[in-house]
Amino acid sequence: MIDPSKLNLSKLDGLIPAIIQDAVTRQVLMVGFMNRAALDITIREKKATFWSRSKNRLWQKGETSGNTLEVVSMKADCDGDALLVLVNPKGPVCHTGSYSCFGEQQDGPVLQELEEIIQHRKATMPSNSYTARLFEGGMPAISQKVGEEAAEVIVAAMQNDPAALKEETADLLYHLLVLLAERGIPLVDVHAVLKGRM
Repeated sequence: MIDPSKLNLSKLDGLIPAIIQDAVTRQVLMVGFMNRAALDITIREKKATFWSRSKNRLWQKGETSGNTLEVVSMKADCDGDALLVLVNPKGPVCHTGSYSCFGEQQDGPVLQELEEIIQHRKATMPSNSYTARLFEGGMPAISQKVGEEAAEVIVAAMQNDPAALKEETADLLYHLLVLLAERGIPLVDVHAVLKGRM
């Protein structure tokens, strides 16, 4: 994660600014301040914790709203006097209800949005949902659909049909997300594997 002993907390009376960024969309969500205690809790619990200058106390993001910030990584700048904290936000970050304290609307990747819809279908299992029917069929049904869609991608590519290739690729990606959800693997874990290979 990060070694707190290598950070410079002397410039702001024991505080260090922490820039909070969405690990997937890379949008800046907020800026907070951490002292040594907040750093220790953040590292130990992997939930962003700050020192509130207005309340003069420690506070963990989401302690009342439930909209926590799950920490993926922390990096110090070259002087060790500022932090970049990549997180997976669990709900809106700003107290106004906005995705970001900078007024940005969530504009995440389509796959992330689709993953959220699939997770909701899995949790609620609506009777008229194709996704819910896939989950009812379990891994055999889901795996079969992934295989069928992969074959259709290959056929579209071999036939040099760009429109069909786009459609079939979208179908394959959707079914892969269903498969990941069935196995309890979040898309961000796949992002991490890809990032590690770059």
